[in-house]
Amino acid sequence: MADYKTITTDELKKKLEQGETLDLVDVREDEEVEEGMIPQARHIKMGDIPESLDKFDKDKEYILICRSGGRSGKVSQFLHDQGYKVVNMEGGMLEWEGESQPKDKCI
Repeated sequence: MADYKTITTDELKKKLEQGETLDLVDVREDEEVEEGMIPQARHIKMGDIPESLDKFDKDKEYILICRSGGRSGKVSQFLHDQGYKVVNMEGGMLEWEGESQPKDKCI
């Protein structure tokens, strides 16, 4: 059983529509995010996470995103085990029905 929290795509979409400031991290590969990602997200590939821990703050909560929720779930567990606050977006971008833009248009 996972030690981290989860959020559905609908719940995340509602939070963004309400103007909540969230830290979103897309862990997909470069070619996947070229097809589009949530505009508020930043991109850090799953394989780059272990050496990118300096980009995370243990006082903030991060919502992790991938294609279907599997890879982001593994990253969520890894970061949780390192002491970070994380939430995995269940269903990933396959279930995302909100806004999506090419990576170069995102933050």
